[in-house]
Amino acid sequence: MAKTILITGGTGTIGRRLTHLLIQQGFQVSLLSRSAAKKEISNVTVYQWDIDKGHIDPQAILTADHIIHLAGTGIADERWTDQRKQQIIESRTKSTQLLASALRSGKHHVLSFIASSAIGYYGGDTGDRPLTETSEGGSDFLAQVVRAWERSVDEIAGLGIRTVKLRTGIVLTMEGGALPKLVQPIRLGAGAPLGSGQQYMSWIHIDDLCRMYLQATTEAHWQGVYNAVAAKPVTNETFTRQIIELLDKPRLLPRVPAFAIRLLFGEMAIVVLGGNYVLNKRIREETTFKYLFPDLLPALKDLLK
Repeated sequence: MAKTILITGGTGTIGRRLTHLLIQQGFQVSLLSRSAAKKEISNVTVYQWDIDKGHIDPQAILTADHIIHLAGTGIADERWTDQRKQQIIESRTKSTQLLASALRSGKHHVLSFIASSAIGYYGGDTGDRPLTETSEGGSDFLAQVVRAWERSVDEIAGLGIRTVKLRTGIVLTMEGGALPKLVQPIRLGAGAPLGSGQQYMSWIHIDDLCRMYLQATTEAHWQGVYNAVAAKPVTNETFTRQIIELLDKPRLLPRVPAFAIRLLFGEMAIVVLGGNYVLNKRIREETTFKYLFPDLLPALKDLLK
């Protein structure tokens, strides 16, 4: 009988792509949604939960063999007011704590819990210092978010369930996230590096990320934290230049000054101006995972074709 994978955040960009992949691989997929009637993807069962009220349909947990936890308010969707910062943290911690409570108090046969995390754990801007899964965490807002997020996941590990945290870099897809925002001005002939342009971008193609979730779910030796990035980070200037060449657009324009980006985004500018040189050490050395897109140029060609 096909295993059932329960996904939170399943109607987001990554969740939709992952759901299609899992169905193709023969899994049963169920989603947790704020509305049980909200069924944007066919061939799935949708269960209701209400994080603020602490409610979750017990059938969601009862029927699950594995849980993939993607839910969380978008980091870069709005300016970081104090209220927004609280929403960003609580959307991650409260949702995980609700799942932990349901797993603790009810009958279930859940074998693994695969949680989204982020390379923001290391801090918003760590320059060109190589970072692996054992590197020290940062102290800024992004690092605080991820630390609280991962601590809430540890509650589930404490129940004896195999737990994996995928610290994800910049996910490349034209369905959302950073790439369409970077491509749009280049299509208009206004491609330019942001800030210094020397900040490193640790990226991953969405198909590789989804395949990583699949392998982390099905292979029992995956445990703990993994950096979900491709092997070769690139600078913002290199990233921009490669898109310009692929789209056959005019040459690079002068850099967009950092002060202008800070005026526009406030504290959230660190998402654009900061950089991280993150290495996929555990993926490379401890798993059999093979990337479809280990290098940036083929990844961009696939997405911009």
